[in-house]
Amino acid sequence: MLPLRRTRQAAAAATTLTLLAGLVAPTATGSTPDPGPLPAPAAADRVQQQLDSLVSSSGFPGAIATVRDAQGEVRTYTTGTGDLRTGAPVPTDSQVRIASNTKMFTAVVVLQLVGESRVRLDAPVERYLPGIVRGHGNDGRKITVRNLLQQTSGLPDYDSIVTDGGGDLRAIAHTYFEPRQLVDSALGERRHFKPGAEWEYSNTNYILLGLLTQRVTGRPIGELITQHIIEPLGLEDTYWPEAGEQVIRGTHPHGYLADGPDGGWRDITDLDPSLGWAAGQLVSTPGDLGRFMQALLGGELLQPAQQAQLTRTVAAPDFDPDPGWRYGLGIARTRLDCGPVAWGHGGDIQGFETRNLVTDDGRWAVVTVTGLPSTLQMVSDVDGAVESILCAV
Repeated sequence: MLPLRRTRQAAAAATTLTLLAGLVAPTATGSTPDPGPLPAPAAADRVQQQLDSLVSSSGFPGAIATVRDAQGEVRTYTTGTGDLRTGAPVPTDSQVRIASNTKMFTAVVVLQLVGESRVRLDAPVERYLPGIVRGHGNDGRKITVRNLLQQTSGLPDYDSIVTDGGGDLRAIAHTYFEPRQLVDSALGERRHFKPGAEWEYSNTNYILLGLLTQRVTGRPIGELITQHIIEPLGLEDTYWPEAGEQVIRGTHPHGYLADGPDGGWRDITDLDPSLGWAAGQLVSTPGDLGRFMQALLGGELLQPAQQAQLTRTVAAPDFDPDPGWRYGLGIARTRLDCGPVAWGHGGDIQGFETRNLVTDDGRWAVVTVTGLPSTLQMVSDVDGAVESILCAV
């Protein structure tokens, strides 16, 4: 559902398929001067060409992109097949599993609680989850809420631990996991570094943040995300799946998984997303996800003090080989080859990969492919498409 798929790990992951949902920072596609926004017809053609190449050249079953251009106009583009059995096209209003993009939503809920003085960023996790983070050098008395949000806790990531224990991605697709089960599996391994000393992506951080919000408020994290983000923004096609819910409720393409680089695509649309939980359980559309990012970077969801903390970044050397990537509180920052600063996250899960970026000038692009990449090149192709699309509009 959402373990990190770092670029440095992607080659191994593509062969063994032992990593789950995750995030790959868009890779540089070559430095070129910014030509400025293209005329609308030319920009639309370029966006469609970029999307088409993900099917014709990269080999994904289908793809969908929703884009907001420099004039504020939002358009959706599709390509390929939404159902390999029937040949039906990819729907323009496709709901997809957005995996690790859920982390941005969870981070917002935590920061809203900080704004209400119910949580302190630099307080130890122990204050909110007493006795939970213990063992093998992992100590909640030394890890702060900020460490969790910014991926500097040093806590092991549960994703590969759980996946290896279950066999493979397909074998655990219908398994229900309790959040504490995920945390406990991670805490069975020794910490990777002292809190705050380094940066390393770990889904365990966001499972703990989900538990923290529930302990503080007495309400489920899915309800908090719904009431504090989804409903206020009017994200009608975004929802938190209920416990045990394995189907996608609305109009959607089928999601596919290949058993290795040379394997054929096999349908894996229906699955239990509990492996992701507060780190990756949400279902949304590219359009809703783009509108959420626009609102988040536009200051609609957080008070000014927490907005400033959101975008206070640290170097994230393992996020991507490009040293320019930095990580804030649940969101990452880079500079596009065509000039603007862009923020985003991304997510991988069995059946879908989503990449998304929003610029400081209000443009955004969200691209989803309907198959989990099985080669490093496929991962890179999706990353590059998002940047190219954003630079075109």
